[in-house]
Amino acid sequence: MYKIIFLSLLILIAAVFMACSDTPSSSSNKGEANPGDTPTLAYKRLFAAVKSKDTEAIKRELSKSTHGFAASLAARQDKPIEEIYKNGFTATTFSESLPELRDERVKDKMGALEVWNSTDKKWEDLPFVREESGWKLAIGDVFANTYRSPGKGRDMIEKEAANAMSGNNGMKRVEISNVNANFKSGPRPPVPQR
Repeated sequence: MYKIIFLSLLILIAAVFMACSDTPSSSSNKGEANPGDTPTLAYKRLFAAVKSKDTEAIKRELSKSTHGFAASLAARQDKPIEEIYKNGFTATTFSESLPELRDERVKDKMGALEVWNSTDKKWEDLPFVREESGWKLAIGDVFANTYRSPGKGRDMIEKEAANAMSGNNGMKRVEISNVNANFKSGPRPPVPQR
């Protein structure tokens, strides 16, 4: 009787040690997301891929919806799909060196990262989604209306604070835009002046 209890306890302890070991489990080999990945790392990989002009590497950093969006855009513009992927769907990749990155926000499987757009001299709030293989730039998800922002970015908060301050002293309001700078959705109504 004691031998059976001792043997059962020994098997239980061995099972716990195997479950807690540092060796990767078989599930990590099935394309599941890397737990150490972040939107910041995803952007850095995208930037490096754009700079090396590696279309396949660029594609690996884009969400599934963005691939569909790229295909429809290529067909609509009658361009090769490689040309659509060329800049990684963001003007921030025009920078000679890695631009300044700040204010990474994550909520569930949605993320965002502010990246300095040196061409337009403003912050771009880039959307990211977490898919099976990690974080991906989610431009197609924005257009498909499946992306949900993880919250206001620092640039938006600073602009709102500037507008709140200007309401007290009659200064001109700062225009607030939560739309990615690369995608114009048509004419905007004028910002009311105080």
